[in-house]
Amino acid sequence: MTSLLNISNVSMCFAHRDVLSDVSFDVAPGERVALLGHNGAGKTTLFRIILGFLNPSGGQITVNGAVPGTAAARNAVSYLPESVSFPKLLTGRETVAFYAKLKGVAPAAVDQVLADVDLTDAADQRCGTYSKGMRQRLGLAQAMLGDPKLLLLDEPTSGLDPLARQRFYHLISKMAERGTAVLLSSHGLSEIEARTDRVAILRKGKLVADAPLTDLQHSANLPLRIRVQADTAHVDTVHQQMGGQRINGATVELECRYPEKMQRLSAISALGNAVRDVEVYPPSLDDIYRHYSAGKETKQ
Repeated sequence: MTSLLNISNVSMCFAHRDVLSDVSFDVAPGERVALLGHNGAGKTTLFRIILGFLNPSGGQITVNGAVPGTAAARNAVSYLPESVSFPKLLTGRETVAFYAKLKGVAPAAVDQVLADVDLTDAADQRCGTYSKGMRQRLGLAQAMLGDPKLLLLDEPTSGLDPLARQRFYHLISKMAERGTAVLLSSHGLSEIEARTDRVAILRKGKLVADAPLTDLQHSANLPLRIRVQADTAHVDTVHQQMGGQRINGATVELECRYPEKMQRLSAISALGNAVRDVEVYPPSLDDIYRHYSAGKETKQ
């Protein structure tokens, strides 16, 4: 599939300091990619280059085949920054209508995107009365206008309550299903773990990982946890044979590497009625992020 966003060997240097070093990855239509990294890793700088606000020191980027900053690239991309700000005296409806006019989007789309972000009831209130979460949803509404080909999201759920976050990711998934490429930067690792197709990790300006989460879990070779719920009368036997540690009275928790997983599960199955239930917990995105942020590299 042809990439909608192509980042090729991009470097950026400020005052003799490398902020980005030889970064390369693509985002295809309909793909949701999480861009992770500590503060100062280069995420925001990369976003600014994609938007055409900065010119890279080396390498190149194309957005839908166009150079960032050109009319063709700008028409293809929508952006939601971490902290959004709107004129306080304008209403939510007036604000979105303004952006619709800038984008050449039909006025009829305004009410639809306001409804999508649950701001219909507050649409005619002035933005100065909006909470941070409401302003963030208003920012998402303007970003959704016109079905952009590329959606850049920088800490997009900041200020949103849990229900609003669920609604947000549902909308993003719907846009991806329609072919929008999504590049999402977030520190909320647990909430994006099951909501992105691929993970790219920056460390000190270098891309140290770029693959689906399941691939990163295997290549990192971090231990996974197996939790065995034993029959009360046999918990001592299960613990003696399987090792690990006892938790919650009748539960035994083990750790093993991926190559040992099936062997461990076979041994547990052989215990028969002494086991009531088994749960397997692979390394989380938090575990993977800590691993690669410490210096391990995997790009697939």
